[in-house]
Amino acid sequence: MDNSLQGLCIIDRFEEAYAVIEFEGRSTFDLPRSLLPAGAAEGDVLRLAITIDHEETKRRQEQAEAMLQELMKTEE
Repeated sequence: MDNSLQGLCIIDRFEEAYAVIEFEGRSTFDLPRSLLPAGAAEGDVLRLAITIDHEETKRRQEQAEAMLQELMKTEE
């Protein structure tokens, strides 16, 4: 099973601090302007690639578990 999503997006318009992004002509979502490349404008096409970082996910889960275990020790 592929753990990534790729597609083309179009900057439809800007609304205050957000850009309204159209994904593959099917749906829209808001994205903070600060996450866009400098100079991005309405009508620009963006290439979107989202992947799952399994190593980082595991590291954070282990860190959270260690913190929980430490909290449980101090409550005893």
